[in-house]
Amino acid sequence: MFNRAVSRLSRKRPPSEINDSEGHPSSSHQTLKGTSKWATSLENLLEDPEGVKRFREFLKKEFSEENVLFWLACEEFKKTQGKKQMQEKAKEIYMTFLSSKASSQVNVEGQSRLNETILETPHPLMFQKLQDQIFNLMKYDSYSRFLKSDIFLNHKKCEEQEENSPEAQTAAKRASRIYNT
Repeated sequence: MFNRAVSRLSRKRPPSEINDSEGHPSSSHQTLKGTSKWATSLENLLEDPEGVKRFREFLKKEFSEENVLFWLACEEFKKTQGKKQMQEKAKEIYMTFLSSKASSQVNVEGQSRLNETILETPHPLMFQKLQDQIFNLMKYDSYSRFLKSDIFLNHKKCEEQEENSPEAQTAAKRASRIYNT
């Protein structure tokens, strides 16, 4: 079962980890940045710290910020080294997001809830099923609303204004002259 989960994860690599045949990052997402990149997928949004900040701001207004906080906590948990640190982080995630007394309880299916005893023997993928549920909830619910929200649209408008500003155009012209000589 653990091997199946690992192979499933390896197929779900974020775009930043996808390389071409020469081992260079895939160029399909390199030219996109900011809101343009965020609009291509939730994965791209979650890879960008500014995107996460804006998405959290939106989710806070929707009273569902705990979803992205749980997802981020699970991502950090996967990087945890050492059994003691893993136990501490697992308990913190459980008490914050999954316990019936959690301060920021996430809405996961009943049969997916973890038993507190599993916290004694933590492993990097112990929250994966729950994290996938929350990711899908955000992807098919919150994310599409975020792309239509004032927060996203105003940020996009500001980016476009910055790109079209005389200073940006002058810098681009200077760079063009430097690299084309």
